[in-house]
Amino acid sequence: MRPDIKLEDITIRTEPRPGDMGYVIYLHGDLYKKEYGYSSIELETYIAESFCEFYKNYDPQKDRVWVAEYQNRIVGHLALMHRENDAAQLRFFILDTACQGIGLGKKLAGLFFDELKHNGYKSSYLWTLAELSAAAGIYKKLGYTLTQEVETTTLGKTAREQRYDLVLKD
Repeated sequence: MRPDIKLEDITIRTEPRPGDMGYVIYLHGDLYKKEYGYSSIELETYIAESFCEFYKNYDPQKDRVWVAEYQNRIVGHLALMHRENDAAQLRFFILDTACQGIGLGKKLAGLFFDELKHNGYKSSYLWTLAELSAAAGIYKKLGYTLTQEVETTTLGKTAREQRYDLVLKD
């Protein structure tokens, strides 16, 4: 990846394509192993199972993916997954390290919020890990608040999963 990537060099598409799921699972496993010491096998298994749930229930009227690409390579991803009671879950939010700090995360989050409003969702939530403090900062800026914290060992090491919730105003 080139260190001089600019936001305007990145394209964002909303239609899922063959290979997207596998590559985004790889991105999670690679990044979380390098940056945080997670077992890539256990983390990738968790992400793969979550992706299977997402696509088994995928409804193009209620769900959305945003796939960011640079020179035909996935460098970012975010998904909106419909849930019960007019809620949406923010899922699979990841940026390639070469694309962090250029405004791509903010751009994807903006598209997510536009879709929340467009579809009339009343609330949104997400699960993340306590170690991802930069991500938590983004979620807080978007209006999410920490509502739950649980310890887990399912990702190859002991970690604290955190749930953030957001109630949308009419």
